[in-house]
Amino acid sequence: MWRAEEIEDEATLTALMEAAKTREGRAALSDALAGTLCLLPASPVPLLLLRLRLIRNLLAGDSNNQRTFVLLSGPAAVVSSVLALPSLTPDVARAALQALGNAALGGDQNREAVWDALFPGALREFARVWDAGVVDPFCMVLDTCCSGKAGRGRLQELCHEDMGLPILVELVTTASRVGHKEEWLEWLLIKICVEEEMFEILFTALCSTDSAEQSDGGESGSGFTARHSFLLGTLSKYLTERPEEVIISNSFALHVSNVQKHAAEIVDFTCRASSALPTGCPGIDVLGYSLLLLKDICAWEPASSETEAPVDSLLQAGLVKRLLKYLGDLEPPSTIRKAMAKEQGDQQPALTSAKVCPYNGYRRDLVAVIANCLHGRKQVQDEVRQLNGIMLLLQQCVIDEGNAYLREWGLFAVKNLLEGNVENQKEVSELKMQETILTPEIADIGLRVEIDKKTGHPKLVNSSS
Repeated sequence: MWRAEEIEDEATLTALMEAAKTREGRAALSDALAGTLCLLPASPVPLLLLRLRLIRNLLAGDSNNQRTFVLLSGPAAVVSSVLALPSLTPDVARAALQALGNAALGGDQNREAVWDALFPGALREFARVWDAGVVDPFCMVLDTCCSGKAGRGRLQELCHEDMGLPILVELVTTASRVGHKEEWLEWLLIKICVEEEMFEILFTALCSTDSAEQSDGGESGSGFTARHSFLLGTLSKYLTERPEEVIISNSFALHVSNVQKHAAEIVDFTCRASSALPTGCPGIDVLGYSLLLLKDICAWEPASSETEAPVDSLLQAGLVKRLLKYLGDLEPPSTIRKAMAKEQGDQQPALTSAKVCPYNGYRRDLVAVIANCLHGRKQVQDEVRQLNGIMLLLQQCVIDEGNAYLREWGLFAVKNLLEGNVENQKEVSELKMQETILTPEIADIGLRVEIDKKTGHPKLVNSSS
């Protein structure tokens, strides 16, 4: 049996820590757990760090040690020892959270003990440690404690506006500043924002009028900060990569749509984009990431046919009409602009009122959302025709500088627009030619650019007309 005095020097602790990396070593060193816990409160930082790492290793996948740790009030001992330090260093915070995370994997009784030791005050202290290496074990502890039926109550506590919400705000703030984008964070934010439908509350809580908080990239008067764009970007990444693991509610879809609408109202569309997402400008990034989320939301289908797809709620709220207006307000794609310039020369009317893409990919993302809304939905096909949007979508079937894959998304949108819709097919087939401009990109797909003599604006028409 190991006595406390035998594990007081750094060399011994280092050797024990290495031995505890194996299953056999953890079993052989189980007696060292009690002595190590006893020494935590009086440990100077170097020894405290080694002891926390030893505890972490002893708890890794060893159910006996995990159970003993809880019986010896290990979670409370670890938390109190760490928070007693004058300042919480990243190395110490990371080791403590890793130990607590390993303990929480031992069953719900362990999770309850870890949660009681951490929530809410200690969690806020850990969340304030600005280090990427701390965020991952922090999220692992939260996600583990809040998983399963038994974790439902703890998850609700974490979502509580007064007690848990400040912890989530600190977490997103820290993660956005250190650029953390690992899976534990993604899982946790999806659970909070999508499954628990806390997106609107968390997004609102990330707003701040504190001048110090504006240093994270907030735009004066926009209401958006880098934390908002980080949250949206994280959710978008997960939904793009793992749509089958998520159940999207109507309320989440509508909240994202409202964010996109607000962002479109405050973004400056007179400055041409110089980069793709993220641009470093919170308002623009919020606009872009909300569009990416809408693209995936509109493509998502529920497992049961009895469940309403969230895209239906978005359509009822006028999403397609709004997006067509955004698209129509933009200057034509670069291929068409160049063709117009070549044909018209000095007589080319200036498109002074046209807006430009605020980030590279904006036009493509608008078309992608519309294309997904059109897929298999005759009412959307008819709506686009009734809003005089057929020509506008045909105009997107070209290469555009700064909008990679616009042509592919444009073709997909037109395919969905015409498929099974006789009225739309008839309208395209009856297009009449005025003056035409032929470019290789347009000719390849059987279309030509038509210049309206009165307005000088371009249209695309069927080459066979």
